[in-house]
Amino acid sequence: MIQPWKKIGSQSSTQFPIFSIRTDRKVSPRTGQEHDFFVIDCVNWVNVVATTPDNHLVMIEQYRHGTNTVELEIPGGMIDPRDASPTAAGERELREETGYEGEQPRIIGQVSPNPAIMSNTCFTLHVQNCRLKHNVEWDHGEDLMTRLIPVADIPRLVATGQIRHSLVIVALYYFQLNAA
Repeated sequence: MIQPWKKIGSQSSTQFPIFSIRTDRKVSPRTGQEHDFFVIDCVNWVNVVATTPDNHLVMIEQYRHGTNTVELEIPGGMIDPRDASPTAAGERELREETGYEGEQPRIIGQVSPNPAIMSNTCFTLHVQNCRLKHNVEWDHGEDLMTRLIPVADIPRLVATGQIRHSLVIVALYYFQLNAA
């Protein structure tokens, strides 16, 4: 049976505005040997599957610096300390990024983005009956375009690589599971 590794030390390495890196020293329960592991500490994230009354998803296109590509995604972002919950953060991100607001927000899933090296959780929120009610309030590093995509088109957009962000695909899968 796989056992947890005992942490015998931890040291902060580097701080960045949106994440930090630490080195954890752990002991293998199998061999008794000590090893260093590098962990990226990020705040938790939220992704929002926002549906309109006419069965469209509120999506965004935005440039992603890591891949140097424009990606078709769902709204989302970091859960801020001022957010009361992942649900509140998701509603805020939806409103800020798209101007849309809806009803009956609920968490439909959560994943560990990369448990090998990251400590955070990404929540998936579903918000129904979304309508455009506000002006957008983008962060200084955002440049977005809102797109309404028929829910029926999502499988094709994933299959053809037009939706490629792994956490977005997971959120859409949670949405599909909850719709069944």
